[in-house]
Formats: sequence, C-alpha cells, structure tokens
Amino acid sequence: MDTPVIVIGAGHSGLAISRCLTERSIDHLILERGEVAHTWRTERWDSLRLLTPNWQTRLPGFAYDGDDPDGFMTMPEVIDFIDRYAAKIDAPVLTGTAVLSLRRGDPGYEIATSNGTYRAKAVVLASGGFNLPKLPAVAADMPGRVESLTPATYRRADLLRDGGVLIVGASASGIQIADEVQRSGRRVTIAVGEHVRMPRTYRGRDIQWWMEVTGRLDERYDEVDDLVRARHVPSPQLVGTPDRMTLDLNALRNGGARLVGRIAAIDEGVAHLSGSLRNVCNLADLKLIRILDDFDEWAATTGVDHDVDASERFAPTIVPEAPQLSIGLHEFATVIWATGYRPDYSWLDIPVLDRKGDIRHDGGVVVSSPGLYRIGLNFLRRRKSSFIHGAEDDARDIVENLAGFLATGSVHPPQPADSAGS
Repeated sequence: MDTPVIVIGAGHSGLAISRCLTERSIDHLILERGEVAHTWRTERWDSLRLLTPNWQTRLPGFAYDGDDPDGFMTMPEVIDFIDRYAAKIDAPVLTGTAVLSLRRGDPGYEIATSNGTYRAKAVVLASGGFNLPKLPAVAADMPGRVESLTPATYRRADLLRDGGVLIVGASASGIQIADEVQRSGRRVTIAVGEHVRMPRTYRGRDIQWWMEVTGRLDERYDEVDDLVRARHVPSPQLVGTPDRMTLDLNALRNGGARLVGRIAAIDEGVAHLSGSLRNVCNLADLKLIRILDDFDEWAATTGVDHDVDASERFAPTIVPEAPQLSIGLHEFATVIWATGYRPDYSWLDIPVLDRKGDIRHDGGVVVSSPGLYRIGLNFLRRRKSSFIHGAEDDARDIVENLAGFLATGSVHPPQPADSAGS
C-alpha cells in the first residue's frame, strides 16, 4: 500500500504528528504494534503517576479539562487521555501492526509489517525513546539467585520476593520505586549515581511552573553548549503525588533507606562500590542551588516576587562520613535496575545510527536519509521534548519540514521556530 507519510507509533508523539499532518491535509497512516498508548498500558508500574501536573498535560488542539489541574494523572488516566485524543482527531491508526523492517525504497521507504508491506515518501519514527532497559555491564555478573527487574517489569512491592531490595539508580524511577518498596516494609539499599535533585514545589508553586514561566522548558537544542550532554542528563528526582511531596535522597534516608555509591564491579557475590557518593550528591546539591538562584533572579527581575512565597533552600544531601566500598549481595532477594532506557532500532535497516546506536538527526530531521524523521527523544528540539506537552511544538516543526520535503523533494536544515502553541 502506498501513502505519502507513515508514522510509526501511536503514543502521544505519533498522535501529535498525525494532528499536524491532518491540519495540512497530508494523507498518512499510523502503524502501531499494539493498541494506542501501548507502552503506557504495558510497561509502567501500577502506582506510577505523571511527573508533570495536569494543567501541563496537553497535545495539539487538546488539553486536560478535569477539576484537578494541580494533580498528577495515574496511568489509567493517561491512557484515557491519549485514547480520547486519538478519537477526537480521528487518527488513522492501524493497531496490531508491528514494524518488522524499514528500508529505503525506490523512491521513498518500504515498511515491512506483520500485516503486509507499505511504501511511503516520508516516515516519522514515533516509536518512543524508552523501549529497552539500558543496563550497565555489571548487571551480567549479578548472582542468578537475585531476581533482576527493571521499572518496565516491576509492578508493585507486594509481588517482590521476601528479602532486601537493591535499587540501582537514583533518578525519577529509582526514587519512586525505592519509596514504594520501603513503605512495604522491605529493607532498601540505593546505589546512587549521577542524578538531578529537584523539589516538587518551590516558593509555593510547582517546580514545573517555574521551569515553564522562566523559559527553561522552551530552550532549544541549538541554544545549548553541549547538546550531547543535555540529551543524556538523568531525569529529575520528581514524583507526582496528591500531597505534592518532595522525594529526594534525604527523604528516603530518613525513611530507612541505605545510600551507597555506584556499583563499579561484582565479584564472587560482592558488589564493589565507587567512592564517589559524596561527590555526586554534592554536585546535585550545587546544581539545585544554581537553578533556584536563577528562579529567584527571574522573580525579582519580572516583579513576580510579591506573588510567590519567600525564597527557600533545601538541606544538603546527607551521606555517610565513610561511604561503604562493598556490600554482600547475599543481603538481597531482588535488584531493580533503574538505570535508564534506550530506543529499539533493531528493525531499522538504514545506515543512520552512530557508533553508540543512537540515531543521527538534526532536531528530529535525519538529514542523511531525506524524508526520515524522529520525534519523542530527550531534548529532540527543546528541553521539554520528552514530556507530553513538549510534543506539540516539536511535531509542528517536524511537519513543517516534512511538508517542504514532500513539495520539493529536498531537505533543508531545520530552522528554529517560535514555540507555537506554548
């Protein structure tokens, strides 16, 4: 079957692309391996809520319309939101259609699927950036008697084996799961690596309000000094709870969790730890101070000071004076590797990946393969790209470029656009 554009993936990013294509009367199909919002349905733990407040949950032509704008959606609510959006925009989704390979055609692209082959002039990869767990090499040395899970396979604490739980990673997923497991009565140890410390609220407002009004979320990929670094910064230590709780390492430690350094090696049932625990925590504390100082400066400069509470600061992260350098793995029944994810490009038969397996693109435009686009990655075009509300501006920019390609057959470097719809 031939169509001008194929979109691979019917999550929020793929649907945002679909809406923008429809606005330009560009025919397209969306291929989805499962159902709409498949990853949200199948690869999230039971208690997970969005890290962004409801007022920030929006897609092109659609926004949260409930009575709790300052709350945080549960997974069933997120799925319902995306389902309703797909219905509202009448998205042309073919569910149960797994992409087996994507290769160059003559002309355009050929997409082999579980339901036949499709051909298109342009293809947008909206298949997500969190498909496969990114495990450190030491994970292979974990003793077999210790059950290994990831945030994609963890569901809830009462399903874990009896015994201690080692959580590797202290970003958003790691701290949320650590808190839930700890509340179940299990002893929790957290192996802490690089992380971004961030309070849920600051001066009486949600931290995302500060990030949005100060323009940080709209910062573009061509405005940062080290884009590779920016795209690999860990997710902030945020949790969305009805009481708007700030969950950080101090809170977990106060609840009984043990903090240790990053796992450097595993040998004969012993995990050898990095001695950098204090350094990584100090660095996270310093970065937190800097961003709060920036918020204070913005508030004073814009005259917002009188509308928000007085400046506040947070206690430094408390770490042991003499960090542990090893732990016996006999203490643990379960390890949860909250060490991040990576995209799955195993079906991509086009030479557009770098040596680390990441797709080479310029703000979502795969310049080396005209007509191929990517959406839904960290800092794709803006700092907010990985959030639901970040999909709209990225989608509009990408579809503008794509429309030009369909009209002229050539690809121009993507031009930074104003934040349409922000």
